[in-house]
Amino acid sequence: MTAWGPRVLITSAGRRAGLVEAFRAAGPALGVPATIYAADMNSMLSAGCAAADYSFDVPSCTDPDYIDTLLEFCAAEDIMLLVPTIDTELAVLADASPRFAEIGCRVHVAPRALIDIARDKQRTCALLAEHGVPTPRSYTPEIARTLQDPGAWPLFAKPVAGSASRGLMKIETPRDIPARFNEPTILQEYLDGPEYTVNVFVDKYGSLRTAVPHLRLSVRAGEVEKGRTVRDPRFTQIARNLVDALPGPIGVMCYQIIDDKNSGPKVFEINARFGGGFPLADRAGATFARWLLAECLGRDSGAHDNWIDGVEMIRYDAAFFNMPQTSAACASPAK
Repeated sequence: MTAWGPRVLITSAGRRAGLVEAFRAAGPALGVPATIYAADMNSMLSAGCAAADYSFDVPSCTDPDYIDTLLEFCAAEDIMLLVPTIDTELAVLADASPRFAEIGCRVHVAPRALIDIARDKQRTCALLAEHGVPTPRSYTPEIARTLQDPGAWPLFAKPVAGSASRGLMKIETPRDIPARFNEPTILQEYLDGPEYTVNVFVDKYGSLRTAVPHLRLSVRAGEVEKGRTVRDPRFTQIARNLVDALPGPIGVMCYQIIDDKNSGPKVFEINARFGGGFPLADRAGATFARWLLAECLGRDSGAHDNWIDGVEMIRYDAAFFNMPQTSAACASPAK
């Protein structure tokens, strides 16, 4: 930590201005000034980067230079905590986390084994089912084509490693299964009921400290647009079983549940990172960013389960503006 307090870097910052603000608020709440950095492929066109104190461009997370670019920056700027935000960067950062630790930077990332499970919906459901976590029935396309019992249909097709509601398809009968899919695909029992995201915090000792569900009232591009926190003991028990089932969970992650009207809640996806709807949990009192920063400072996280039930989030469109240098001095109010 520098004399100016802890420094946090949020990668693939994209639209995650709410996450930036949560970490900015975490510093003063802990009695230290925090400086928030953000990175993206084009930082000038990222709202998350615009909200940060400082931002910079990085290559794609699939580029061979991605890790070295981040390491060089973290060493030069004395970054204490690096927080990735998209699934596709988690594995490479997990593999490189010992290199970051050598320069005093904690990467907020789960072990590679957990990430590999979370990135594969078929493995996710198989593992969770083995540990008593309710999951939807899941099939490969080849097996699904053999299902003749009308009670097994409809099914829901989704990419094995998909995200952001990409490639979803309701399939009514075996005859409706496409001859081929554009990527590896799983077919799951169709669940009919309200959908929830459950945000989870596991402390550095591996203990589940809280699980904060929110009802997804409205969704845009796979991310909650309107939501409400809901305290439900069924979801809390599922969180305990889920954390016990996974290899080495630590920090923040979230999982998706549909509370089927006939069979009850079932987990169908895990995200081993901050979820896009995290600002709702934060506003309800589950201040994950503060708790993570406290751990990095060598303090007790202060994590608790006393968040507020029934808090609603209603998102709206807002904007940052980048003015050209030559125009900034000439701008005048419209008449």
